[in-house]
Amino acid sequence: MSADEIRVMLVDDQELIRTGFKLVLLGEPGIDVIAEAADGAAALQRLDDLGPGGCDLVLMDVRMPGMNGIDATAEIVRRFPDVRVVVLTTFDLDEYATGAIQAGASGFLLKDARPTELIDAIRRVAAGDAAMAPSVTRRLLEQLRTGVGMELGATQAEAAPETDAALEALTERERDVLRLIAEGKNNAEISAELYLSESTVKTHVGRVLAKLELRDRVHAVIFAKQHGL
Repeated sequence: MSADEIRVMLVDDQELIRTGFKLVLLGEPGIDVIAEAADGAAALQRLDDLGPGGCDLVLMDVRMPGMNGIDATAEIVRRFPDVRVVVLTTFDLDEYATGAIQAGASGFLLKDARPTELIDAIRRVAAGDAAMAPSVTRRLLEQLRTGVGMELGATQAEAAPETDAALEALTERERDVLRLIAEGKNNAEISAELYLSESTVKTHVGRVLAKLELRDRVHAVIFAKQHGL
């Protein structure tokens, strides 16, 4: 296996669904399915067995017996911070998307997504970006605009002075980039609007996430909306 390959674990209680995803991904260069699990607890055990660096990304079902996908995602983020999680569900419901983001997922897709959308999401998330089903993104942004349905918990509210200080640490250009991320623009669109190269935009995005201690672009959007950008 190449060091550049994205190592993926499939987590779903239905073997047929895991097999379907595996068949799609096995035909894709640069992606390797290295493990499967039927529930959240088994997924955590497999990550323990694989050890540090053994898995890059987990495709996580939501509804499973035992430990569900939201709880498992929160544990993965806590115990394996280098592993990214993309949550997949049959149900296009706000509560699942909100729960997945609160838990630290870097992506949320519906299971009826086209194979090309799934593969694109895996590549984007593995590269440090985020991937959301368009319908979910639209609703979450609307919730953030209206202040409804997107609570990130008391810990962030308590940390407001620290986050405000971090926001002040951003350069003017980094604030511009954060504002455009919050509008849902990708690197190419930000590049065109700010007359910067895409590589420069990528550098700015990385600095914004690092300074604000945010996991990915999804959480950057939430942060920006909460701070009125």
